[in-house]
Parts: sequence; C-alpha cells; structure tokens
Amino acid sequence: MQTSTIVIAILVLGTIAYRLGRRRSLAVVGGPRGISQLHSLPGYYGLLTAVWCALPALGVLGAWHLLDQRVIVEAVLAHMPGGVQALPADQQGLLLNDIKNVVQGNVAAGDVAPAVVAAAREWQRLDTLSRIAAAVLAICVGLFGGTLVWRRITPQLRARNKVEWIVELNLLLCSMIAILTTIGIVVSVLYEALQFFRMVPVTEFLFGTKWSPQMAIRADQVGSSGAFGAVPLFTGTLLISLIAMVIAVPVGLFSAIYLAEYAHRRVRTVAKPLIEVLAGVPTVVYGFFAALTIGPMLRALGQSLGLTVASESALAAGLVMGIMIIPFVSSLADDMITAVPQSLRDGAYALGATRSETIRQVVLPAALPGIAGGVLLAVSRAIGETMIVVMAAGLSANLTANPLQAVTTVTVQVVTLLVGDQEFNSPKTLAAFALGLVLFVATLLLNIVALQIVRRYREQYE
Repeated sequence: MQTSTIVIAILVLGTIAYRLGRRRSLAVVGGPRGISQLHSLPGYYGLLTAVWCALPALGVLGAWHLLDQRVIVEAVLAHMPGGVQALPADQQGLLLNDIKNVVQGNVAAGDVAPAVVAAAREWQRLDTLSRIAAAVLAICVGLFGGTLVWRRITPQLRARNKVEWIVELNLLLCSMIAILTTIGIVVSVLYEALQFFRMVPVTEFLFGTKWSPQMAIRADQVGSSGAFGAVPLFTGTLLISLIAMVIAVPVGLFSAIYLAEYAHRRVRTVAKPLIEVLAGVPTVVYGFFAALTIGPMLRALGQSLGLTVASESALAAGLVMGIMIIPFVSSLADDMITAVPQSLRDGAYALGATRSETIRQVVLPAALPGIAGGVLLAVSRAIGETMIVVMAAGLSANLTANPLQAVTTVTVQVVTLLVGDQEFNSPKTLAAFALGLVLFVATLLLNIVALQIVRRYREQYE
C-alpha cells in the first residue's frame, strides 16, 4: 500500500468525520431550529471532529515512516549470515546499496550473491508489513480521535475557540519551521566556514589577490597552488552586478514612470504583463542567450572597433543579467509610484506645475524610499545569480576591472567547488562554505539597508 493511498484514505476519513460532527451538533439541539442554542456554528463542530480525526493519524503516519526504515535495515542485517553486523560502516553501506538496487529492480537477482537476494526478499516482506501496519495504526488513531470528539459534542462545547486555537498553533509551528530552517542554514554554513578559517587565515581569504583552490593529493602532484585569496571573486561579482544595475535601474525606472504616469490604460494592460514575463524566464535561457548571441555580438563589435573582447566577458553577463533584473526594478517602482496619492498630483497641478515637473518634484520624492529599497533588493538578486555568469563570464578568477575580460563570481565558485566527489575536510571544499558565508552576510546587509531606507523615509498618507 502506497503512502499516498494512506494519506488519501485519512483525508476521506476526515471528510466523513466533518459531516458526522456537523450532523451531531444539529442533532443535540433538535435540528436546525435549535441552532441558536449552540455555542458555535455547526461547521466548527464538524471541523473540530475532522481535525482530531485527520491530524493525529497523519502525525502517526509521519512518525512511523521516520523510524520504519531504520528498523527494517537492522532486521535485514540481522537476517543475513553472521559477521555482517561486524563489518565497518562503509562496507555495510555498500551492502545495503546492493540490496536496495535488487529491491528497486535496478539489478537482476542473478547478478548478485544469493545472500543479497535473500536479504532483498526479506526487505520487501518487511516493507510490505510496515506499510500495512502504518495504515492500520493511522486509521485506528484517526477513528479513535474522531469518535472521542464526536461523543463530546454538546451545545456548551466551545468548538470555534478550539478550532481557532489549533489553527493558531499550526501557524506558529509553520513560522517556527521557517525560523529554525534559517537558523540551521546559518549555523551549518558558519560551522564549516570556521573549519576552513582554521586551515586558511581570514586575512588571506579576505584580502588575498590570487584564487587557485587546487590542493595536492600526492606529494609529487603539480599544478596545485592552494591559493585562497577571494578578492578576484569579490571584484568579479561587483563588476558584473554593477553592469547589470546600470542596465536595469534606468530602464526599469523609466518604464515604470511611463506605465504609471503616461501610458494609456490599454497600453499599460498589455505592456506591464509583457515586462513581467521576463521575470519568469529561466536563468539558463538567459545564459544561452548571453553565450550564443550577446557574447559573439560583443566580440564582433570589439573587433570592428579594434578592441580585444574575450569570448566570455563580464560585459556580456552583466548586460543579460541587467535585462533579467528589469522586471524586479520596474514592478517595484511601478507599485511605489501608483501608491502615491492622487491628491499630491492634483495639488502640484493646481500650483501650475506641468506633468513632468510633478513627476520629478512630487511623485518620485514621495516614492523614493520604496524605489531605493527595490533597487537594493535587485542588487541582492544580481549578486546571487549563477547560471548566467557560468555560461557568459566563465570560470577564470581574474583580478581586473576591465569588463571585456573573463571574470567569475562568488556563486559560480561555490558551485564549482562542490561539484563532483569531494572531501569535506579539505580547504578546497570548505572554501565554498566560507564564500557562502560572505555572500550571506553581503545580501543580509543589503536587505537590512533596504528595510531601513523604507522605514526611515516612508511617507504615511490618509
């Protein structure tokens, strides 16, 4: 029995419990005419019954599936010939992987040892029994919970208060999950970064000008310098982000001003969704566009002007990234401009100001905090972009301010360092966590600055 089938059965059981609970709440007061005697509406009694039927059952099902695989593994290992449980953890892992491949049908039974085949059959038997037991236990718990509440339904039962308390508790748990997830990410990245800084000095990482994280595996290996100066990565990130914002901010802001203040309603209805479509294009598509169209075009243009343009350049990546970020700036700026009260515009017109003067001296200053906050959020988006840089700017960690040369960014190097089979105790791999920590701090500071700008200069209108 599949887990999805069990979940559907629990949801159907909850639906039935809702109808039974609602029907009983009406029955205890003699029908719909006595509904005024109930503390809550009949629907709340049904919801309370359904919640106590479905939630405990789903909780039991989730807890069961968190533990059953460990029990099955121990039982399968105990079923195999003696000596298996005494094997090292890595060899046990390989053995279990062979058993799982046989269970999933990835390997024919005739290609593995008979003991592995027997263990796979035992695994399938135990897994089937586990699913049946989980279904029976979950449904029994659901029936017990629903019956318990159904029998306690009286006119005095505060069903609405209990349902609202359960909803509030679930909202609190959801918010705690988000907070704990963020804390977990920060702690894990910080821990690994501290491991890296024990091997490489912080000053060398933050102020070093050479990035070559290739570590020697053998004493006679060549071409592994092991330099971890991240300044070229920071420079490349800032260079590409600067080019992107030079493109995105003017175009996005001017398009927002036109759509909010000058465009006819029909034009706005068509143009605004078309601009926002750019935000839905996958970044890999932008990467292909940069590598196959913008890059060769810039190289040909540079040759005609006598300039040397690399096949992968910061300019190509920045231009395409700027196009990608235009919807972020345009949409946020448009929302801020349209939020300015019409009374301010009417007052400026009454004083003799033209439309352009009203926009420059009244509308934009009033919307400036929101626009500035949106621009800083767009900068965070540019700093965190990876795919466009990989395909258009390359992987070379060059310390240069020339946009016509190939550069790389922090996010690209994080991906590069973690690709393939890596040892998580070497400086090369741990450097990715140090870069991730720096990137996290940078984007966090940008977001804090954006929020402070919005809060400090925000105008309150009636």
